[in-house]
Amino acid sequence: MIPRFKKDPKVTDQRLNKEQFLEEHNKLSPLNLRATISLLSRFRIEKASLFKDDNWSIDKLRRPFVLWLTSLDKRKI
Repeated sequence: MIPRFKKDPKVTDQRLNKEQFLEEHNKLSPLNLRATISLLSRFRIEKASLFKDDNWSIDKLRRPFVLWLTSLDKRKI
């Protein structure tokens, strides 16, 4: 049986603002995937369909954000 990762409900179920999302994302990420507020702003513009309001859910947005982040041309960051 494969062990499952336990989600921390204190973080994943909360409605976070952009700064809180950034803090949580960077805590969970290796150095090469750390983000900035400007990258989050760019992500929000480019992936507007993922946002229904101003909340930054770790559960719903972190995976798409990481995929988007890893697809960027490092020279354009």
